[in-house]
Amino acid sequence: MDRGENMVRAFSWCLVLTLAIVFSVYPIASRELTFLAGPVLLVLGLAPLAVLKINNESLTSVGADIAFGAFDTGFMTIATLVGATFAGILGAVIGAGAGDAITDAWAGLIEGKVASWLRKRGIDEARRPFKTSMGKMSGCLLGAGVTVSFASIIGIF
Repeated sequence: MDRGENMVRAFSWCLVLTLAIVFSVYPIASRELTFLAGPVLLVLGLAPLAVLKINNESLTSVGADIAFGAFDTGFMTIATLVGATFAGILGAVIGAGAGDAITDAWAGLIEGKVASWLRKRGIDEARRPFKTSMGKMSGCLLGAGVTVSFASIIGIF
């Protein structure tokens, strides 16, 4: 497949998964369903991996992307929750913005380390649009799912 076809495939799957995520998490915003937020995010985190398998892509090659997404969004979600707890909506926005900048830097270190580890073991982890987008989407959803599940268990919401 040429690069144009890969970008069309990547864009198409991103669009499909984006719509699935939006329509899956929107109903959870109601108070009586908040206990489902973490588990739903965790299940949604498996969807991009399923898309990769459907398209005969290797899951091991996206390990660094998954690590980046999970670390980045998991800890950014903590920063958002802390900001919301102490300063409401503006605190959540500031927590998410500042938290994203901080966690991107740290997650980049983790991603680089995992990529090096994979390369040393002969696993092709070269960044390609489709695999990178699906790996990062999966990791982000899994990271948020773990954080939100834990926050729900300890009674933050």
